[in-house]
Amino acid sequence: MEGIVYLEDGSVYKGKGFGKKGVAVGEIVFNTSATGYQEILTDPTNAGSIITMTYPVVGGTGTNSMESESSSVYARGFIVKSLSTISSNYLSEKDLEDMLKDKEVVGVAGVDTRSITRKIRSQGTMKCVMANIDISVDELKKLIEEEKEKEYNLVKEVSTKHFIHIPGLGPKIVVVDFGVKNSIINCLKNRDCEITIVPYNTSYKEIRSLNPDGVLLSNGPGNPKSVPEGIDLTKQLLGKVPVFGIGLGHQILALALGADTFKMKCGHRGVNHGVYDIERDKAFITAQNHSYAVKDQDLDKLGIIVTHKNLNDGTVEGIKHKYYPVFSVQFHPEGAPGPTDMEFVFDQFIDICVGKEVKYGA
Repeated sequence: MEGIVYLEDGSVYKGKGFGKKGVAVGEIVFNTSATGYQEILTDPTNAGSIITMTYPVVGGTGTNSMESESSSVYARGFIVKSLSTISSNYLSEKDLEDMLKDKEVVGVAGVDTRSITRKIRSQGTMKCVMANIDISVDELKKLIEEEKEKEYNLVKEVSTKHFIHIPGLGPKIVVVDFGVKNSIINCLKNRDCEITIVPYNTSYKEIRSLNPDGVLLSNGPGNPKSVPEGIDLTKQLLGKVPVFGIGLGHQILALALGADTFKMKCGHRGVNHGVYDIERDKAFITAQNHSYAVKDQDLDKLGIIVTHKNLNDGTVEGIKHKYYPVFSVQFHPEGAPGPTDMEFVFDQFIDICVGKEVKYGA
């Protein structure tokens, strides 16, 4: 089964198809993780994306029912240099290709992923169409042009449609689901929180009726400015209840506080991103997955304090407010995949929720 990848700039890469037979159209990005492809594919943050893995061999540990970050594969397509035909892992239940067939995701292997990655780094993310069926380049080009005209509400696609209650004996936490990962929920469950997961467009009145001790704004896909419901909700929550944001939730909190965001050239995706914790005067390696970032401009005038910065490009990785009990991080403290060195931020959130005086980063 032949495979083909066509980029918005006209580049063509030919390889071998795997997974579902068909065509996938989306925004092509690259991820530098050497492991964790199952978590990456099932992370709702990747909705709308075609993922290129920079690590040369992918699939060697198979897949299982325990390590998915959601019940679906939200990535639209998957590109690898070499697809392993052997799953060497005692936890493996099925190989990667069978998983992609089951989840109806198109894959292409045997292409020059290094070339694709360098192109994205130099030119920025772009539209992409990939196929593992018989299709002409002219047809692929037409699909790219059609994709440019489309608008998607990615958060609506991945958010829960109903309230989900998880009992616990600890503080009551409302999770606003912009595309929350299972591992974030597990971090709260491990701290015995009583959790209510709510849709992205839940009203302030509905959340207040739950009498939460704190609100977590989850990770999710796309542009934070395309989620006005989340921004308006967060504005109403300020000063009323502790708020903690992760990923997209971090960006939404920043917008609610009056800051701005921008689209990065190629984003941060991987498990090896260095972050400087300013208040602890320490560096940490973090997992990241985002295309947008908070502008480091006039934040002090807005009462916003930058708590973390990226060690590679200096972008904002964490903020808190001078007066409100709110803070957020751009990286993923839960890892999955990746290091969990920063998981202690969940403990700091819980401490704030139960009324402890906490210096962020202490």
